[in-house]
Amino acid sequence: MKIIVFGATGGVGKQVVKQAAEDGFEVTAFLRTPAKLVFEHANLKVIQGDAFNRAEVAAAIAGHDAVVSCLGSSKGMKKSTELQEMTKNIVAGMEANGVKRIVYTASAGIHKELAGMSGKLMMGMLKNALKDHRAAVDEIMAHGLAYTIVRPMGLTNSEFTGKYREADEGVPEKSMSIPRADVAHFIVKALNDPQYENSSIGLAT
Repeated sequence: MKIIVFGATGGVGKQVVKQAAEDGFEVTAFLRTPAKLVFEHANLKVIQGDAFNRAEVAAAIAGHDAVVSCLGSSKGMKKSTELQEMTKNIVAGMEANGVKRIVYTASAGIHKELAGMSGKLMMGMLKNALKDHRAAVDEIMAHGLAYTIVRPMGLTNSEFTGKYREADEGVPEKSMSIPRADVAHFIVKALNDPQYENSSIGLAT
């Protein structure tokens, strides 16, 4: 399978690139600054481009079987439409090239699914990022793509465990966090498994 990864130098994105390439995928990393990707592999190709440039995105998507988005906003906690804008470009590029499969890395809380006082506090703190992610997800869902929306709990740089839990609705019970490497493992797994098409999965250890 040929996949293109947007946000390939982020915490989850670089793990997806590494794990997918080592698992036999043909991987393209779409990067604004290729020098930031230190990983090299025979199955990896790098394309320099800007996700805000619709033409560059469409040209890069051509010839791939699936898209993985691990994009983040440069605005942090501030109001932003960056994720929505970049996702619109990705969706348009997929449609232009007849690519149907996408895995989009969002965040737990986009469906207001975090319960309890701590959940409400977390969603309040992340409200701007969650709103932007939600708009991006809505964009994907509106175009008939075969999507998997990934909703991880708090991301950590802990070592890969392979022992994370999944939830079709809400998030796994009594969960707080998950290593980025485990999120990447799920993304690579979901690309190979049709059961995850048209689903939104909460992840936590």
